[in-house]
Amino acid sequence: MNDTARSQYWENRYQERDIPWDLNQPAPAFASFLDSPQSPKPGETAVLGCGTGNDALLFAQRGFTVTGFDFAPGAIASARDRAREMNVQAEFLQRDIFTLAPEFPEKFDYLVEHTCFCAILPEQRDRYVEIARSLLKPQGLLIGIFFTHSRPDGPPFGTTPEEIYTYFQPAFDILSFASAEASIPRRKGEEHFGLLQRV
Repeated sequence: MNDTARSQYWENRYQERDIPWDLNQPAPAFASFLDSPQSPKPGETAVLGCGTGNDALLFAQRGFTVTGFDFAPGAIASARDRAREMNVQAEFLQRDIFTLAPEFPEKFDYLVEHTCFCAILPEQRDRYVEIARSLLKPQGLLIGIFFTHSRPDGPPFGTTPEEIYTYFQPAFDILSFASAEASIPRRKGEEHFGLLQRV
């Protein structure tokens, strides 16, 4: 499947509202983290594969300067509509994440990951790590929820904690990586929450 076909695939899913990954709320693990003493000070934040903006809008509400990126025009349109309805300042751009590096080199303090890493093809994961590193400022932080399920096929494509370490080191220091305590019931035991710092 080429890039155009992949873009159309995701756009069709949004047009048909066949988006079971969309929680219609921010991920509980992000809300819990931002409510904790470990919550970082606000800064420039990118949300990759932002979908309809659930997580991006949460970070924006907490004072972060947020730019959300998604392949699907329908997702971006929904995210912009929701931002207007909620009166929240956030920018949403329709982009292929693999083309972002020249436009946003070392732009962001934070990168938010949730349902993007699992949506791309597994053979693209090394490129994802390169893109993530290139978008972050030195010492920038990737705040991520990773699907660690073992079901066959995808998307969402599963991974393991061991694979995350293999993919992201040595480009990132893995500051913490553990099973997410805050998850919706159907994802309990299938999510890991991590803080990864660009080296």
